[in-house]
Amino acid sequence: MESQVHIRLQSPLAFPLNSPYNKSLSLVVKSSSHTITRRCRIFACLPSATASKRQNDAKKRVVITGMGLVSVFGNDVDTFYERLLAGESGITQIDRFDVSNQTTRFGGQIRGFKSNGYINPKSERRLDDYQRYCIVAGKKALEDAALGCDECSKIDKERAGVLVGSSMGGFTSFSNGMEILIERGPRKISPFLMPLMATNMGSSLLAMDLGFLGPNYCISAACATSNYCFYAAANCIRDGKADLMIAGGVDAPLVPLSIASYNACRALSQRNNDPQTASRPWDKDRDGFVMGEGAGLMVMESLEHAMKRDAPILAEYLGGAITCDAYHMTSPRPDGFCVSSCVQNCLADANVSVEEVT
Repeated sequence: MESQVHIRLQSPLAFPLNSPYNKSLSLVVKSSSHTITRRCRIFACLPSATASKRQNDAKKRVVITGMGLVSVFGNDVDTFYERLLAGESGITQIDRFDVSNQTTRFGGQIRGFKSNGYINPKSERRLDDYQRYCIVAGKKALEDAALGCDECSKIDKERAGVLVGSSMGGFTSFSNGMEILIERGPRKISPFLMPLMATNMGSSLLAMDLGFLGPNYCISAACATSNYCFYAAANCIRDGKADLMIAGGVDAPLVPLSIASYNACRALSQRNNDPQTASRPWDKDRDGFVMGEGAGLMVMESLEHAMKRDAPILAEYLGGAITCDAYHMTSPRPDGFCVSSCVQNCLADANVSVEEVT
């Protein structure tokens, strides 16, 4: 399945420290009370007749005001981005468990993760890693959006929702549960196993922690999951169902069963001697994808809501589209027809002409 999401920088509120287009540069994102320095990539946009057709209703315009993550490079967005710009790879040999008998022995493994007070210690002991990552990334995104504990209590929580997707949910809990069932029998299964396995529990637990009473569900669409969530969350705001949404994706699938399963269908790269160059989409020598873990979440809200609370606006979401290759379980359609259709539909939804994007 293919998903495309088009966003643009909210230019009235973003001031480049230097302004060459199509280059990586620092931005200072300002409101009257907040200043955030970001590393961004600006793409030149040419004016066109479609600009006048874009949404002008501040209730339906969707902006991005915060970002949070948990990654192999740590839990800070700017540090993560700087290390990517430096060309660093977070792909390493897996040492969490014995991989000597696996065809693929590397991945994006998070080491030394700590919730640093974002999760109640008593609750954290029960959670699957993917749920821990979701809660920490969600709360850090709110902090980035100037919605820490005190500020978050001031928003209308009936109009705030969470839409965090996951491809595999609590796969660690599932795998451990299967081992217990086989080795010790059904009476030893934890009563928490089912809620720990469910893909929607990341969204649910984050909403429960924050008290958000608005739209809450999970989308599971393999590698396109996060884009689907951004698209759906933006439509919740456009349709008037919410003023603010936390949206994104999370997964923690690095367990022996998942690696063996993907290898069985020849989906994973097997470059065990050079794992840091194994992830190479669109390369003619690509031999599969590289599995990793982490979470990436954004705070999306209506422009009206953001301006009322003097939020730091990082970007504006203009539109999106969804298509399906309907071709193969793991391989994309060779002619790229559905990808092309998705891009065209996305531009149409955003009222952006091809000439505007260079």
